[in-house]
Amino acid sequence: MTKSEISGDEFAEALWNDATGPMIREEPNDNRVYDLEERTARFGEAVIDFARTMPQNAVTNRIVNQLVGAGTSVGANYVEADDAVSKREFLKSIGTCKKEARETKHLLRMAVRAAPELKSEARKLWLEARELHLIFSKIWRSGKNEQRNPDNK
Repeated sequence: MTKSEISGDEFAEALWNDATGPMIREEPNDNRVYDLEERTARFGEAVIDFARTMPQNAVTNRIVNQLVGAGTSVGANYVEADDAVSKREFLKSIGTCKKEARETKHLLRMAVRAAPELKSEARKLWLEARELHLIFSKIWRSGKNEQRNPDNK
């Protein structure tokens, strides 16, 4: 079956699920952070910590550099969006957050290919990157719809 024959969600599930069956979360977390600035900062820190565990070689060095760049820029761009002076500037920065979260998901997949022993830790980060991508996608779409239909607030 090719990637085009299955949906993105099915493809992601096939990648991350193992013989133990699908899991929603490895560890329930009752201390969820709803402050996006703090949540994205913690995510960036977790990406840095994960990158430090990656073995160093010609393949992983490139992945690590890109992963750290994408994973930490989610929070940096959110801070920039939070300080935006116009709706247009806000949406541009939120759009960048969305792209960087998606890129982080991709790079985590590549990291697992390069270092399969890190799959369980990468999965936790991938799930958070997916949630952040969904959050920023919703914010971005809502803002775009608001711009198109200013009377429908």
